[in-house]
Amino acid sequence: MACYVLIQQLRPDYPLAVLCDMLGIRRSSYYAWRNRPVEGELVQRQMQAHAVHRRSRGAAGSRTIAKALGVSRWRARKLMQAGQLVSTQPGPRKFRRAETEDEIVPNQLNRAFQPTAPDRVWCGDITYILMAGRWAYLAVVLDLYARRVVGWSVSSTPDTALVTQALRRAVETRQPEAGLLFHSDQGGQYRSRAYRHALLTAQIEPSMSRKGNCWDNAPIERLFRSLKTEWIPSRGYGTFQEGRQDIGDYLMGYYNRERLHSYNDYITPERQEHLWKQPKPVSQNT
Repeated sequence: MACYVLIQQLRPDYPLAVLCDMLGIRRSSYYAWRNRPVEGELVQRQMQAHAVHRRSRGAAGSRTIAKALGVSRWRARKLMQAGQLVSTQPGPRKFRRAETEDEIVPNQLNRAFQPTAPDRVWCGDITYILMAGRWAYLAVVLDLYARRVVGWSVSSTPDTALVTQALRRAVETRQPEAGLLFHSDQGGQYRSRAYRHALLTAQIEPSMSRKGNCWDNAPIERLFRSLKTEWIPSRGYGTFQEGRQDIGDYLMGYYNRERLHSYNDYITPERQEHLWKQPKPVSQNT
């Protein structure tokens, strides 16, 4: 079958007779293969599965491929097996639990990760990424309604300026109303006077996880896991500029606009927000 697929791809550039002679295939056999609709559809599905898997940099599994192609998960597994596609997603992680809240900023979110509208709850955190042989630091602001990245910043130092810049970008882009809740861990950058002043100026309410409890900020931990397992090269980036560009392409491009999210019932964050903005139908009983 691979020979037939190759002929199909090369036909625009070479005569059919030449291709069949080179591969030792009769033209009648090729025509018989081409006219079998089931076989042709299977090849097309396999090519689509390869495209989804390649675009995700190997992270897409049977669930994502099934949703992207509109087929059952069983069929998606068969397509992956036929194409020798393996998801690079790791298994679940274990986090330790703690119950200590910040004395000044309580855990107002309290794991209520399902706001009913955009710009009601944001969360933020910092992670580290290897660039040019040393650690660089990424701060991200995530809107919890559709799990959409609304702000981010990269720096060589994990200081208050890093998280403040990510917040500033989010505020400038989204222009949220007063009363938005921002949740983070108890890191020194988020506890600093300068950062709290930035929240106060934007009329944003702070909330902080309990000490040492990663589950209190689980959505952004999941984002960082996806970024590192799906996108970032195993050896990091050769230069700071390369890393910053590629991470920006993932967060604001692929993650927001192309990646299918299970939380959104397998549509993108951008699409989920677009649907929320659509006029709601008026009930016939009113």
